[in-house]
Amino acid sequence: MRRMRGTALAAVTMAGVLALAGCAKDSSGGSSNNSAAPSSGGSDCVTAQKPPAAPAATSSSAAAGGKVDGSQLKIGLAFDVGGRGDASFNDAAAAGTDKAKSDLGVTTVNESTASASEAESAKQQRLDQMASQGLNPIVAVGFAYADSVKAVAAKYPNTKFAIVDDDSITLPNVTPLVFAEEQGSFLAGVAAAYKSKSCHIGFVGGVNTPLIQKFEAGFLQGAKTVSSKIKIEDEYLTPAGDFSGFQDPPKGNAKAAAEIAKGADVIYHAAGASGKGVFDAAKAGNALAIGVDSDQYNQKTVAADKDVIITSMLKRVDVAVFDYIQAVAKGDLTVLPKRFDLKVDGVGYATSGGKVDDIKDVLDGYKAQIISGAITVSDKPQK
Repeated sequence: MRRMRGTALAAVTMAGVLALAGCAKDSSGGSSNNSAAPSSGGSDCVTAQKPPAAPAATSSSAAAGGKVDGSQLKIGLAFDVGGRGDASFNDAAAAGTDKAKSDLGVTTVNESTASASEAESAKQQRLDQMASQGLNPIVAVGFAYADSVKAVAAKYPNTKFAIVDDDSITLPNVTPLVFAEEQGSFLAGVAAAYKSKSCHIGFVGGVNTPLIQKFEAGFLQGAKTVSSKIKIEDEYLTPAGDFSGFQDPPKGNAKAAAEIAKGADVIYHAAGASGKGVFDAAKAGNALAIGVDSDQYNQKTVAADKDVIITSMLKRVDVAVFDYIQAVAKGDLTVLPKRFDLKVDGVGYATSGGKVDDIKDVLDGYKAQIISGAITVSDKPQK
């Protein structure tokens, strides 16, 4: 997920908008038609009243507490397609183990990366090799490892495994690390609607799977919640089963460019390394973009296009991986949340570059409403 150059974040005319205190509760994202002053930021695309400011619930983390010694741990990190350097999902996982080195004294982290077309047997062999070498715990980055984790964890019951984005495995030595991607993506949708000048935005998903549909669902709902006029382009790079959609920047570029040609001026991607192409298209097309997983404004691999990245939907895989490693070092996995959501800062939004500073109160207001339960975000796209 990558670049975009921030051409126009000009202040926008205050126009008549809708007064609808309860509009944010509409799970379809719609709002009613009363008249009110527009919320701060963005454009006259916004038709919902700014949500009331409210403090978010206090976040919690397994990282809290006294000093933990992880020097005896030997960690295996099995990356998904793209690996370290994807400026997204895998880099976030790597940041978690890097933090474990600096904060917990971990000295051994062995990494291995999946290829886009590899057979299931290759994933299983990767995990089996890590376990046979005595690495413990082993973190599998991505739901594509589910079958292999299930098989290998059963073979090595004394080795602890964690898997990101899958909670289907019930073995006692396997810990799921799952997220409320739809909640963070809701905030991305709000930001896109506020920053769009044309009231026309776009979504580019990498692979059409239930997981990526959660990003899509939240984005659509967030945008529709704040604007009854919004138009949304909504595309995927590859169908389910074809994971090349997560590492094909040229295809990401072409899809985003097509959305921009149709009039979209803010593009949100959930496409892994293909997001680099999305950022390139936004920069070339004089559009804005929203990154995903990591704070992509600060990613070196997309630095040339950072000026078009207004925010990123943070999926704190780094927090989940670090907290898991720390919990293993403590010998207490019960401290981990069942789901890394807004309440525990498992998802969120980035403010680097200052491009959403003018709507931060809006974003935080919606964040608080989601945490309180006033807004329920669907994990299935409502089109």
